[in-house]
Amino acid sequence: MSAGIVQAAYLVAAVLFIMSLAGLSKQETARAGNYYGIAGMGIALIATIFGPDAQGIGWILLAMVIGGSIGIRLAKKVEMTEMPELVAILHSFVGLAAVLVGFNTFIDHGELTGALLNIHLVEVFLGVFIGAVTFTGSIVAFGKLRGIIDSKSLMLPHRHKLNLAAIVISFLLMLHFVNVEGSTFALVVVTLIAFAFGYHLVASIGGADMPVVVSMLNSYSGWAAAAAGFMLSNDLLIVTGALVGSSGAILSYIMCKAMNRSFISVIAGGFGTNVVASSSDEEQGEHHETSAEEVAEMLSDATSVVITPGYGMAVAQAQYPVHEITTKLRAKGIDVRFGIHPVAGRLPGHMNVLLAEARVPYDIVLEMDEINDDLSKTDVVLVIGANDTVNPSAMDDPNSPIAGMPVLEVWNAKHVIVFKRSMNPGYAGVQNPLFFKENTQMLFGDAKESVDNISKFL
Repeated sequence: MSAGIVQAAYLVAAVLFIMSLAGLSKQETARAGNYYGIAGMGIALIATIFGPDAQGIGWILLAMVIGGSIGIRLAKKVEMTEMPELVAILHSFVGLAAVLVGFNTFIDHGELTGALLNIHLVEVFLGVFIGAVTFTGSIVAFGKLRGIIDSKSLMLPHRHKLNLAAIVISFLLMLHFVNVEGSTFALVVVTLIAFAFGYHLVASIGGADMPVVVSMLNSYSGWAAAAAGFMLSNDLLIVTGALVGSSGAILSYIMCKAMNRSFISVIAGGFGTNVVASSSDEEQGEHHETSAEEVAEMLSDATSVVITPGYGMAVAQAQYPVHEITTKLRAKGIDVRFGIHPVAGRLPGHMNVLLAEARVPYDIVLEMDEINDDLSKTDVVLVIGANDTVNPSAMDDPNSPIAGMPVLEVWNAKHVIVFKRSMNPGYAGVQNPLFFKENTQMLFGDAKESVDNISKFL
């Protein structure tokens, strides 16, 4: 395959990647967006493998078969509730690949002198640094999401000064690395610093903010891929990495705005951790329990119902029976809508995907900003597996770890039914005062079983 055909294929693939991002921005076109992305990646792989610069095609194909087989098996095996962990671990692979590419191109970069050599050395240094940060940061995110690592923030003394020191030392090492026209010692040292920096960056962030972290790591992995593209002189990899990096950064900015967090603090790490311990982790009164039959009667008598799902719904796989009761209530003329918090679940768009999977109509799935003003005019709100995203402490308690985060103001409704297994606090580790309000009733048990029972009574 000639170089001209390869460049033309890269151009087509880049256009398909852009169309993929555009398609993924809406639920109605998300499936088409996935197809565009698959087609673009297929074209890119074929053009790269059979291009004029490719060597050892047999080894490449063998690696692709092995890696593809592992990927297909994991993708089929993983549950929707485990998708955030899968995304995080995939980000770590991108980071590690950038580190390996960096060392490889440093060891064997051909005949380069003067400005070209300096530019190449900067590319190698930055590629290794970004890749190493992405690698360990993604490992920590995976551990927190899986429960292997404590979801609470790592509060080291002078942690922000440590982050700043890591960046300053890395910058000085880069100057030395370029001035001496390449130093293996400097590259190894900065790799170790970046590994530690990436670990600390994510470990310093609490569990409630992990969806933003996953989004930010997505951006980091994109920039790591772009850096690898520069090192390999691969235009498509540069374009693709820039698309992923910029789209991930934009999504992170949108989510930070929705959570009232500082975007700069996200990049610096440890945002939302400068708070003292809150008393909201203790029970604040007596809660009121209810039954599935009573909830069914309440829903039948209502004229408007809002359902606010959370990660607990995903764990219980309750989206299908939720769709079933939605259909039954709408058949009775009851207005049923869904309120989705920007960080419901542990991955951006997690709840939207689950509801779309259960064939809940797109037009009744609304974002937090669209539904909050209507909650005061709602008869019944069903809080299914959500906790931190409906916690009044975010508005009322300045010492809470989730202070300042906009939440779904479900307590303004006439009646609130909370589906939970127990009175344990949410992922952020703080108790929810909503559970003890006069208009709130608790329906304990598995969310799927509870919704199934309500459906039977309906």
